[in-house]
Amino acid sequence: MKKTNLGSTDLSVTNLALGTMQFGWTADEAASFAVMDAYAGAGGNFIDTADVYSRWYEGNPGGVSEEIIGRWMKARGNRDNIVVATKVRGQMWNGADGEGLGRAHITRAVEDSLRRLQVDTIDLYQCHWPDDKTPIDETLTVFSELIAAGKVRHIGASNFSGTQFAESMTVAKGKGLPQFATLQPHHNLVHRKEYEEELAAICDREGVGVVPYSPLAGGFLTGKYRRDADLPESQRAGTIKQKYLNDDGFRALDALMAVAEAHNATPASTALAWQLTRPAIAAPIIGANSPEQLTALLAGTELQLTTEEVARLDAASSGM
Repeated sequence: MKKTNLGSTDLSVTNLALGTMQFGWTADEAASFAVMDAYAGAGGNFIDTADVYSRWYEGNPGGVSEEIIGRWMKARGNRDNIVVATKVRGQMWNGADGEGLGRAHITRAVEDSLRRLQVDTIDLYQCHWPDDKTPIDETLTVFSELIAAGKVRHIGASNFSGTQFAESMTVAKGKGLPQFATLQPHHNLVHRKEYEEELAAICDREGVGVVPYSPLAGGFLTGKYRRDADLPESQRAGTIKQKYLNDDGFRALDALMAVAEAHNATPASTALAWQLTRPAIAAPIIGANSPEQLTALLAGTELQLTTEEVARLDAASSGM
């Protein structure tokens, strides 16, 4: 992996971030430790989590991923070598009182995340989802106070629309509040428009570091989903079938497989290499349940695609 500045921040991060949604869900603590050990051993330093991970799983109250990361950093004594990113819930979760991006919830949530992660400062604190019930200036004002108090270094947004993200920039500049330094959008070869139609230009112009999630489309871009074949055993197979097992999805996948074969590479690493050619993208967020899965993905940072290959993939996935 290579190091890059995260947008205009002073954070130097590796160009693949390790996502941890699976920690405490499909990967137990021992497996999670093994994945983080492998990631750090390969030079990785950018770990992303959220306070909600993985609350949807029975018996998981949320915050379990943060707790596992905190125990791992303490056991390894490597806090100073890791850029820690977490997220605060924006949209309401089952209408729970006090959630969202208002002062009361953020003030409480940041303390909970600091405690679970066993850190004094969160390197990157992100809004997980927008909150249309709270004025953005209230959110940015609270973040400004957290930065001044040394509890947060930089702030970011996830899942914001182009309009919402542009408004946040306008308000921050107009009121002298901190701007979002990063954006975490849903983006991959077969899910491009959401980021590329409006957000990409804003991020490029404003020097925002982009850390896209789901870079492999939930596993579709690994090549394990094929025409006229049974669905693989996966908790996401039903969702993948609904979203991508169609003519458009397979057209993009066919092009990806051809480019990968030309490099004797995997489709997954080729999809990551393509994504790293996009404007402003600093570090796609990958996930793994084992060191073996992780190792297969890291090759994407070393793969260099030709201009013609990038154009072929662009054309095959246009409109998606």
